[in-house]
Amino acid sequence: MNFPENLTYTKEHEWLRAEGNIATIGITDFAQGELGDVIYLDLQAGKDVKAGESVGTIEAVKTVSDIYTPVTGKITEVNSALNDAPETVNKDPYAAGWLIKIEMSDPAEVKSNTMGVGEYKALIGQ
Repeated sequence: MNFPENLTYTKEHEWLRAEGNIATIGITDFAQGELGDVIYLDLQAGKDVKAGESVGTIEAVKTVSDIYTPVTGKITEVNSALNDAPETVNKDPYAAGWLIKIEMSDPAEVKSNTMGVGEYKALIGQ
């Protein structure tokens, strides 16, 4: 399994890449493996969200799961390419399979609400 060092991770198996006040969020390689083949995503741009809230759902052959945000802000962009190719989340979860971008209202939440790769690996028993 792949866990890039330049990302932070959540207990709910999302990853986050912060660039200035923009957070790009997706699901981890571990999460996509547990879900199985992703067939549909329900995500909405323009929505104001609070840390810990569901920002949409991801549907796989096995189950439907909520996607949570570790940061507060406004969803500025949804990866619309996933509408036609949701399986990209399985093939490339950390690059082409990103889910949403949030303009963070408090970038300090990244540090308080996410963990480094070592902590995440320990969480999932890697």
